[in-house]
Amino acid sequence: MSDALSVLHRLFGYSEFRGQQQAIIDTLIAGDPALVIMPTGGGKSLCYQIPSIVREGCGVVISPLIALMQDQVDALTQLGIRAGFLNSTQSSSENFSTEQQLQSGELDLLYIAPERLNQPRTRQLLQAAHIALFAIDEAHCVSQWGHDFRSDYLQLSRLGEDFPHVPRIALTATADERTQKEIAERLGLVDAKHFVAGFDRPNIHYQIHLKNQPKQQLLQFITTNHPQDSGIVYCLSRKKTESIAQWLCDQGYKALPYHAGLPHEKRAEHQQRFLREENIIIVATIAFGMGIDKPDVRFVAHLDLPKSIEAYYQETGRAGRDGEPANAWMVYGLEDVIKLREMMAQNTVDTANAAAVEYKRVEYQKLDAMMGLCEVTSCRRQALLNYFGEKRDTPCQNCDTCQQPVETWDGTEAAQKAMSCTYRTGQRFGVSHLVDVLTGAETDKIFQFDHHQLSVYGIGKALSKNQWRSVYRQLIARGLLTVDFQQYNALKLTEDCRLVLRGEQSIALRKDPLVKASVGAKNKKATHHGNRELWDALRACRTQLAKDKSVPPYVIFHDTVLVDMAEKQPQTLDEFAKLSGVGQAKLEQYGAFFLKVISEFQQSAQSGLSTTVNETYQQLQQQLSPEQIAKQRQLALTTIYSHIAQLIQNDHISLHSVFECDDKSLKAIEDQFVEQDEFMDAPKFKIVFDFFDEQYSYGVLKCVYANLIKKLNADAA
Repeated sequence: MSDALSVLHRLFGYSEFRGQQQAIIDTLIAGDPALVIMPTGGGKSLCYQIPSIVREGCGVVISPLIALMQDQVDALTQLGIRAGFLNSTQSSSENFSTEQQLQSGELDLLYIAPERLNQPRTRQLLQAAHIALFAIDEAHCVSQWGHDFRSDYLQLSRLGEDFPHVPRIALTATADERTQKEIAERLGLVDAKHFVAGFDRPNIHYQIHLKNQPKQQLLQFITTNHPQDSGIVYCLSRKKTESIAQWLCDQGYKALPYHAGLPHEKRAEHQQRFLREENIIIVATIAFGMGIDKPDVRFVAHLDLPKSIEAYYQETGRAGRDGEPANAWMVYGLEDVIKLREMMAQNTVDTANAAAVEYKRVEYQKLDAMMGLCEVTSCRRQALLNYFGEKRDTPCQNCDTCQQPVETWDGTEAAQKAMSCTYRTGQRFGVSHLVDVLTGAETDKIFQFDHHQLSVYGIGKALSKNQWRSVYRQLIARGLLTVDFQQYNALKLTEDCRLVLRGEQSIALRKDPLVKASVGAKNKKATHHGNRELWDALRACRTQLAKDKSVPPYVIFHDTVLVDMAEKQPQTLDEFAKLSGVGQAKLEQYGAFFLKVISEFQQSAQSGLSTTVNETYQQLQQQLSPEQIAKQRQLALTTIYSHIAQLIQNDHISLHSVFECDDKSLKAIEDQFVEQDEFMDAPKFKIVFDFFDEQYSYGVLKCVYANLIKKLNADAA
């Protein structure tokens, strides 16, 4: 493993492996196959990238992420790794060039879409090349039980037959026990070493709330927790993504819609902006971004319920890939369950096809499990991990139910009343009408069906309509009631309700909490590094370098590296090289730029000036005029004069170095300031500006005023 450790340090800038990485890498280097289940952000990519470099030949990565291959290759190239890709976005000449590099042994890693890999010509190309290994990324796509099934993945089992001596590794972050078994069987990895690194993402704060004015809830969540962060908002329909994106823009955020109905060019543009710009919010359907390779997504919000816990885990897993604190926030309601079950019911199946019938049954089970996660009264992370077969002994203290424990109440009698009402009305009506019956409402529908004559009419007046809706929602979530979509969403009793109805089993229901401000995980970058000004300067440097290289900012350095810079403030290249995540190639390319930013910040701190004012000061020392500085820095001239005023008041420069004026004229201006009442608290520049018939600009007047304050302070001392 010495070669692997050397590569890890020299190219990637890390001193040691994490978790099971070393064992996985060792397995592949030895030529053995592996199946890896590792949570997003756990370092899956290194598990095949390092063996591809250490072993002879080129590592071939099969990935469905065509839109991201360019960024992945750019990131590797920045590290000094020879990488390329083959997919439909390239021209024929670009494809030919990459193929030539593969055949001549000039590539360490090659990314290929599964559709292209299954073409005979590609197979012949690979047979003629020296292949180090095959890595099948997002391996859950092979599972027909999964939410991201890709039929082309079914052909990947041939790799073991066509390349019997080349090791294969399949990797995914999302696979329950059934899916893991199916991946192993379909990809011929039953006898391979299996590495299950766990599903926990401890940096993600989970919070799920009932819908109550969802747009306002979303706005409150973003404003409170992520006013300047990148995030993803998931919606169920295309129309909703566009309306929410526009609404967020109206609230002052940079939000873009993304769904399969947008033109391809527009989707690609929005995805690229999200990857390459700061503070972009994508509002999307599930069509957006399987495996989005952006480490600094600080939040994922759901305005509609996902179909399964797998989908929820996959989508929320796009937050906090850098290991920094992130939020998974969601609102849900009874209407979500009804809508999703109705959509499932519309997908008819051939009852003679046993596999199709079983798939439909499992689909309903998965939705029930998702609803159960929403309604759970214990630690939400424990419930989530338990679904994937992973046991956690203690509550996480990093989810809403841990931080604000859910209150429960004995809902046995209320459940009996709710189910009795369902039965007495003939199991023909939806929630709204049943609630009207229980609360004794006087609607036309109640009198039309003589439901005011029933024994259950008005027996639920002790609870509000919202409380009864909560009772029905929880009974549906627990499988005691079901929704009949063929009969206008009518509720029906299930076999499981009998024990509760007969009083042989009690039932505890959760109290729906009042809607409060959602305070979730706070990002380390905003608080832990301790200096916002240096952080902003480092980010600005990274952004400019990324623009120069035409790559996303995180390809230059992840936020975690910038945090490390801000904390340690290295002075030399040797010190810079010791930062975690700085390899040799990036040290040589970027070290000097960031050291310069840190040095300028420290000089500013010593002088008592902000970084931006200090930059103006340095340019004044170079004999540049305020107008030249404003043009060079692309700042307003008034901003530069504000900097100069600070420099004058703090005695860094003299007034006469920027404003040539005889003593008589200067005294006349100062006298006008002195004549103003309480001028020191609120100087009225416009009065002075008008008095001298606009002879002196506002910028000059600010400088004169700053000089006057300096003299008065000196006299007082």
